[in-house]
Amino acid sequence: MKFLKFLLVGIFFGIVLVKSEAVSWYRIYEMFRFQSFHMYGIIGTAVASGILFLQLSKGGRIKSIAKADIFVPKKEGGFVRLIVGGAIFGLGWALIGACPGPMFVLLGTGIWSMAIVIASAVFGTFIYGIIKNKLPH
Repeated sequence: MKFLKFLLVGIFFGIVLVKSEAVSWYRIYEMFRFQSFHMYGIIGTAVASGILFLQLSKGGRIKSIAKADIFVPKKEGGFVRLIVGGAIFGLGWALIGACPGPMFVLLGTGIWSMAIVIASAVFGTFIYGIIKNKLPH
């Protein structure tokens, strides 16, 4: 019962993604071909919201669920690793037609082939966890 509100927010988020066509393969295809502003508007709104809420949490106006201050640790620099990671993420997104969050929404809408994609993503994350200490971070 404690986590019911998170389940409800997740269901609401999934409905918003479906209704806004953010999980539509055709919309994503249009975005990567620079034929439509639709997805760029959605992504831009998400980035602006993230910046706003992060700044509010840094100012102490937003607390965690345990009423504690939210602390965001400093990240290491590394231009090359961000470019390589972003390229891999973008290629996967372009090939599959969905980023990690909408994969579950698409599975929920009855696109059963997404189960293979989700299983592959979990397997890839598992492999990364095994070899991450050997990679140049």
